Amino acid sequence: MEIFHLRYFVAVAEKLSFSGAARSLHMATSPLSQRIRDLERELGTVLFERDSHHVQLTESGTALLPIARDALSRFDDVPWRLREAIGRHRPVVYLGVPPGLHSTLRERLTVFTRRCAEVCELKRWPGGSRELLLGVQRGELAMALVHLPVHAEGIEVFELMREPLGAVLPAADFAGREAVSLHELVGLTYVRPVARMLPDYWDELEARLTAAGVHRRMTLDTGDYGSTAEVIANGGAFAISMLDPKSGMQKLRDENITVLPIQDFSPSLATGLIWRQDRTEEQPELHELIAAAKGSMADPMA
Repeated sequence: MEIFHLRYFVAVAEKLSFSGAARSLHMATSPLSQRIRDLERELGTVLFERDSHHVQLTESGTALLPIARDALSRFDDVPWRLREAIGRHRPVVYLGVPPGLHSTLRERLTVFTRRCAEVCELKRWPGGSRELLLGVQRGELAMALVHLPVHAEGIEVFELMREPLGAVLPAADFAGREAVSLHELVGLTYVRPVARMLPDYWDELEARLTAAGVHRRMTLDTGDYGSTAEVIANGGAFAISMLDPKSGMQKLRDENITVLPIQDFSPSLATGLIWRQDRTEEQPELHELIAAAKGSMADPMA
């Protein structure tokens, strides 16, 4: 039995879905299912009851879950425990940062970095929100800024900012417009990046667009917002992005596209600070650092 067997088991146990767990682990469903069967064979017990529609923990699986979580927590804590044992004069703290962070939040992050310079060296680690959540869970990151929602065992969440979202549209077709309706989007193709680049909130947007009658989809594998803008500028397509001109996405826009509010739909993307609760309990200095981060980066108008 390897540590990845336990990680795979916990992912399936928390999702109660092999396909959902496979997506979160960035792997295919078939090898994940095989690894779970390997684990069951080695332990000599069935961990999941499976049928074509449902996955449920067996009595053995329920008993294993807290044991596996504890083992993973201890394993993931090895890097920072080693750093603590070495006892650097000024510890290095890794903070995850997602793409497209609002410029105001970036400014607050810069201020926070300067304020904590005397007690630690704060290093930013880039990644998508899902990757950053995994980094926090594994103890590789002390904390992270991520796009919400986040629902994970043992993870604390503090909302910092909420940004309105709008429709990215070809400027030639929507010149002079102040808003667009969901009905007008029905005839267009919704352009989206690959799933790994998107926060979970985009799943809710997908459902709302489908309910409104938007069924045509195009997925760009590049993960490059500039490529999305090029496709939209050609006409017949749209995307969803931050509406505020001060957003970090603004620098990727040009005169060929426009971003309009959706008059019968008001989506918004929340950004929050996440951390592992057990680490703040074990490290009072980290608890103080997170309190300082919340004070420095939270929206005073929220």
